[in-house]
Parts: sequence; C-alpha cells; structure tokens
Amino acid sequence: MAKRGGFPGGGMPGNMNNLMKQAQRMQRQMEESQKELETKEFTAKAGGGAVEVTVTGKKEVTKVKLTEEVVDPDDIEMLEDLVVAAVNEAMRMAEEANAEVMNKMTGGLGGGFPF
Repeated sequence: MAKRGGFPGGGMPGNMNNLMKQAQRMQRQMEESQKELETKEFTAKAGGGAVEVTVTGKKEVTKVKLTEEVVDPDDIEMLEDLVVAAVNEAMRMAEEANAEVMNKMTGGLGGGFPF
C-alpha cells in the first residue's frame, strides 16, 4: 500500500532535477541564440533601392544609404517616407528573425495554451 501524500517510488525528485537541468540548458541555448541574433544585420530597401537601411538584431540602425536621385530638395517628404519605409521593413525583418529563434526554443508553444 502506497503512503498517503508521498511520491510512490521516490521518482518525482529525480524527475524534477532532470527538468531543472533541461531548463538551464534551454536558457543557455536561448542566450547564445540571442547573442548570435544581435550580431546579425538586416538590410531593407525602399523606392526601388533608392533608400537602403541596415539594422542589427538589437534593432539599432547602423547604416542609411541614399542614391543621388532620391535627394530632391523640392520633395523632402518623399525621401522621409522612403527612409521610414526602409527602417520599418528592416526592423520587421529583425523582429521576424527574433521570433523565429524564440519559436525554435519554445517548440512553437509561444505564450498561449489551447485549454
């Protein structure tokens, strides 16, 4: 007859220890993946390549490249819009790469559970 309130066979503490080791290993892998991602660069273009923006995985803009033709003093608004579009696209690319890394680490669980 099993003891009341106990763990039959004493298996639970060992499983808990293994679970903790797995969690620590996953955390190290996630940190390594995050560091690797932070060193990557993402480049996006707008206006058919007239504006090119590069951001890092840390979402910092590192480069903005403009063609001569896009620098029109009479149409600064267009240039501003193209820079915004290129920055937003490069940031989206960096965010997508980050989400991909997180998805691999969590096995697609995300934050929600279907129950």
